[in-house]
Amino acid sequence: MTQAPMRKLTALLDSATYRKKVLGCWRGKAVGGTLGQSFEGLPGPIEADFYIPVPNGMVPNDDLDIQIAYARVLESQTDPRVDRMVIADVWRKHLQFPWNEYAVGKRNLAEGILPPFSGSYDNWFACGCGAIIRSELWACLAPGDPERAAAYAYEDACFDHDGDGIWAAVMMAALQAQAFLESDPDSLLDHASGLLPVDSGIRRVVDDTRAWVADGQPWQAVMKRIVQKYGSSDFTDTRMNTGFIILGWLASDGDFEQAILITNGCGQDTDSTTASLAALLGILDPEAIPSRWLDPLRDDLVLHDAVVGIPPPANIHEFTDLVAQLRERFTDVWPQTDDVHFDPAAHAIPVTVGWTTPYGVPWGARDFTGLSVEQSPMPELPNDAATTTVPGTWVSWCRDDFHDLILVIDYTIWVDHDVDGLLMFNCSEHSRVWLDGQYLFGTQPSPLFPSQHRPPVGENAPVRLAAGQHTLRASILRPPLERQRAEWVLALVERPGLEWVPNAFRPPDKRWQPSEPGRAG
Repeated sequence: MTQAPMRKLTALLDSATYRKKVLGCWRGKAVGGTLGQSFEGLPGPIEADFYIPVPNGMVPNDDLDIQIAYARVLESQTDPRVDRMVIADVWRKHLQFPWNEYAVGKRNLAEGILPPFSGSYDNWFACGCGAIIRSELWACLAPGDPERAAAYAYEDACFDHDGDGIWAAVMMAALQAQAFLESDPDSLLDHASGLLPVDSGIRRVVDDTRAWVADGQPWQAVMKRIVQKYGSSDFTDTRMNTGFIILGWLASDGDFEQAILITNGCGQDTDSTTASLAALLGILDPEAIPSRWLDPLRDDLVLHDAVVGIPPPANIHEFTDLVAQLRERFTDVWPQTDDVHFDPAAHAIPVTVGWTTPYGVPWGARDFTGLSVEQSPMPELPNDAATTTVPGTWVSWCRDDFHDLILVIDYTIWVDHDVDGLLMFNCSEHSRVWLDGQYLFGTQPSPLFPSQHRPPVGENAPVRLAAGQHTLRASILRPPLERQRAEWVLALVERPGLEWVPNAFRPPDKRWQPSEPGRAG
């Protein structure tokens, strides 16, 4: 990303104004995140005109917690730097969130996969909202310098995202950084979206949303069009949710309360979208946040217990002071990164695959799908079963490559200690799953949402695995004609933290060893 003359205008931003805007940013972040938490994952339109329930003080919000952890680590540096390895180290040492892309990034890192591949490899949630919600710190460290803020956001996002999951964070950081100096939405959006590839989904949804709002359509109609074009079974998909952020801003003429109620009213990843918009509005006009939204929160800061080894600031004011000090240290500090090697084939998972048919199997031994009935004994491997590999825990198998009606696949699980955990097999098709010869569960076709800490109903089971080797067998029905691919995600997580067990599906001789520093693939 190129440096632009625009960043020299930061001299026009006096320290008092800057501090007010940073405080407004964090206050807005707290307001929006608190409003949206009660509606996360629900479809819009949502009718709500205030917090439900009304809080008695600040509530933990990962959107803010992660940025506090980043700021504390940056504060401890002798030589100021922001890059993907700094970010990865924060996640390794201080952040234990077991959610979606966070958990995949941490798992990949534990398996020796360094950024940016920790975000791009085997990650169904690569386009989630987990990075766009961390953009404010980068904007506050580079006020009026959108290119540098965007560069910081890129380094952060590539730890656990790819593609539009990164571009959403890049755009939002640039947008918020330039909001320290100007307020015209068209100018801000033109510049921020102009930093993105022309074919990115984020650039397209921003352009579409701007056009639909300019047509004078009510926000509910624009929301529907966003969902129709950019909707996903992943309620955290950043393309759809970025559209909701822009919609709330533009359809409200910048009125803080109306804006956050519109964005929250769109549903989906509401705590993320509403917090991101409210933070932007807090930068644009710190005085515009009505006191009725601020009073219940009392400028408190309460961190989630998944943040470890980080002394939290006492309140939002102290955090604002910390960020202001960091801004001085990071003036003109740009990321410096080195290329890393990554060979996806080295991380492939060995499996045994065979094919079978329900033809000739009597009703009662099978159900209407052709698969085994509930609680059936584990079937034998088909005679044609052969060893092969799959790219990772996320598999997408073309319908045309099904050699028969039913695919039977064996995974070997290797654990080096006793594991009390959960096993998830989230599948788009009818399937049956056995563990060590015992029936585990069966699934029906459903949209994928492989959130391993909170899997879809019926697609997971608690397991206790002794140290050693175990066998998981699954049978998967060929997709119907209207679906071209069968997809599934397999995960083993350990309680109580519910983070992935690293390398659970790879033999010990194929694993990255911590004694090999710097290896990436």
